[in-house]
Amino acid sequence: MRITASQYHTPMEDTIFDRIIAGEMDADIVYEDDAVVAFRDISPQAPIHVLVIPRNRMQSIAEAPEHDAETIGRFMQGVALAARKLEVEENGYRVVLNTGRDALQTVPYVHAHIIAGRKLGWPPG
Repeated sequence: MRITASQYHTPMEDTIFDRIIAGEMDADIVYEDDAVVAFRDISPQAPIHVLVIPRNRMQSIAEAPEHDAETIGRFMQGVALAARKLEVEENGYRVVLNTGRDALQTVPYVHAHIIAGRKLGWPPG
């Protein structure tokens, strides 16, 4: 059985990310283009902790099959371009997509975490 974010959040609930994209809320933006916005996390878990959100909203990556491949591809390209802009490619970085309650997705808007700037442990969580 496929579980989507809409099963645990109100489908059209306004989020902090909607307000950032609309320009109604300030964010420390490190990269943006016509497909994504990347900004520093307000509660960083590493020296570099940036969130990347697509301008074309979906609640979680679980909804990817309902979106066109170009939207998903542009989102993932945006993650890579933001990491390049942050200059973290040489030492490496982690990309995390939390999906659902058990993964502690706290905002019902798909977002990728770019985490870098220190050696990261494994396994995560």
